[in-house]
Amino acid sequence: MQPWDGIISEEEIRAYEAAGFGRPSGMGSRPALLIIDVQYRTVGTKREPFWEAIKEFKTACGEVGWRAVDHIAPLLAVCREKGFPVLYPYVAPKEAFDSGRLAEKVPALMKVAAKGYEFVPEIAPQEKDVLLPKKHPSAFFGTPLVSYLIDLGVDTLIVTGCTTSGCVRGSVVDAFAFNFKVVVPQECVYDRSATSHAVNLFDMAAKYADVGPVADVIEKLKALPPRD
Repeated sequence: MQPWDGIISEEEIRAYEAAGFGRPSGMGSRPALLIIDVQYRTVGTKREPFWEAIKEFKTACGEVGWRAVDHIAPLLAVCREKGFPVLYPYVAPKEAFDSGRLAEKVPALMKVAAKGYEFVPEIAPQEKDVLLPKKHPSAFFGTPLVSYLIDLGVDTLIVTGCTTSGCVRGSVVDAFAFNFKVVVPQECVYDRSATSHAVNLFDMAAKYADVGPVADVIEKLKALPPRD
């Protein structure tokens, strides 16, 4: 079963296959893990359904976000054990000068309570991790992410977090453009819209990334030698 089964038609899938899309890129030998925007503002402080979670933070995705956290945690543990870099692109508190198109399009993002910017403890950063505050969807736009990745000799980015259709997709497309191999563990990304989540996973799998079960990603990581 693929996340997009029953949403993308068989005819559309055949059209992509006929055009040659969807070939796997594989994983390199020097991966890094991105955990994008896994903060209370995107999941809520409690494991609640969407309509309850947004009573606390309008930007929360609710229980689908918490399920992703449960899958990111073992993936993160393997990366830490192997010494692979872990980087946290995250939305920092918004200031008045950040308004622009963002405030026009999604005004709720300008009014998140301070608690919302805290990282979810189950997968929170540790001392040697890289924190990358960002102002826009892509983890690359206006941040030193590429510089860090070059210095670390990274060849593969494993992208997790939220939202699938927003910051995850924007970061995946830019990572692809910078010629990194990109892997998206499908259970480790989340979105408030199940349809948008599925469609964007399909599109990323066709064009920009290898999308598959987190168990397969963990197995591949375990087979790699530890980082020096």
